[in-house]
This record gives sequence, C-alpha cells and structure tokens, in this order.
Amino acid sequence: MLSYLGLESFVTNKINVLLVDDHAVVRTGYKTYLSLSDKIGEIYEADRGEIACQLYTQLQPDIVVLDLSMPGIGGFESIRRLISRNPHCKILVFSIYNELIYVTRAIKAGAKGYITKNSVPETLVAAVCKIARGGTYIEAELAQKLAVSMASDQDESGKIKLLSPREFDVFCLLANGYTARKAAEKLCLSYKTVCNHGTAIKDKMGVETLAELTLLANRQGLIHSQDD
Repeated sequence: MLSYLGLESFVTNKINVLLVDDHAVVRTGYKTYLSLSDKIGEIYEADRGEIACQLYTQLQPDIVVLDLSMPGIGGFESIRRLISRNPHCKILVFSIYNELIYVTRAIKAGAKGYITKNSVPETLVAAVCKIARGGTYIEAELAQKLAVSMASDQDESGKIKLLSPREFDVFCLLANGYTARKAAEKLCLSYKTVCNHGTAIKDKMGVETLAELTLLANRQGLIHSQDD
C-alpha cells in the first residue's frame, strides 16, 4: 500500500501541459521537446483559443503553453478568458514575436511567462517547469529590454496599452495591410464590428488615417513580413 501511494505521488507530481497553436506540425515539435523531460506528464493539444478554454475547464492542466497569432479569438483574448475562468491559471506565451509591446500586453493580461520560438528547446522545458512551480519566466534578452523599457515608457506604447485585446488584434492586422473584410475573416468577426473597432482604435491612438496608424505601428515594431 505504501509503495502504491509513493508511485501515485510521483505521477501526480508531473506537469500536465495544454499546447495551443494552430499549426499541427509546430505542436508536434513542442510535444516532442516536452515529452523528453521526465518532469512532464500528459500533453494535451488545441488549435485555437476557443477550444483551449473548453479543454482547460475539462482537463485542468497545470500550465497552458499558448501562441499569440491564431485564428478565432486570438492569443490575447484567450489569455483573458482563461484568467477569467481561473485567476490562478498558469500561462506561458510561446510566440514568434519578440517586440516588447507583445510581452507587456501578455504579462498585463495575466500570462506568467513569455519566450520566443527562436529559443533553444531547453528554454521551453525550463520555462514550463518554473511557471508550474509558481514562478515566472521571461526570456533573458526580453527581460532585459523590458526592464529598460519600464524605466522610460514611451507615450505611444502607453496608448497602445489602452487597447482591449480584440482592439489590439484588429490594430495589428489593419496596420499590416489587412482590409477590414480580411481582418474580419481572420478574427471571425463581422465586417461592421471590425470597422467599429477601427474607429475606436484611431480615437485612442489620436490619429485620423490608416496611414498614420501604420506609421505608429511601425515605430513600435509591429509591422511584420507576410512570412510572419
């Protein structure tokens, strides 16, 4: 009986992970990295935020590893919904974006960590383990930039922080050349809703035209290539 209890304790000490990324090949890579560690237990998968929120409620994983760029509700709104369901939800953002505005918004939304997809595989495992134990983890280079940025916060980045998660998604798409209709399709929103968001974004940013909005986004490092 004692040996059984000891084995059960060992198993339950393993970290159960929910991977959220819309690319199956990418999820397979993450799963491979994580499964190599004897500290990782079950690894669940979701291809978008809506499904991740459902699975989190059903499975109660120890940590959620989440991409930001996904169809549907997107990464930031996914963080908000997960935190609203459980304020203690542990979320690690694993994203291609290394701009500070993404890091600060993710942490502000409730994420406990942020690493980029350029990180070595060991970084993913280290971040998952530390956050699962109750800590936080921000990739070293990003953490250094974040400290400098916090010491001298800029007016434009301050305005961007005022955007809601959905407004930020719309802002990034419009600034990167998406039409309102294309942005609506990608985010699964109505055309009218995207237009309304666009108007609210311009008001908050203090600009009048899409060109001005794009220039502002470019200064903040939010313009990306089509490959991104």
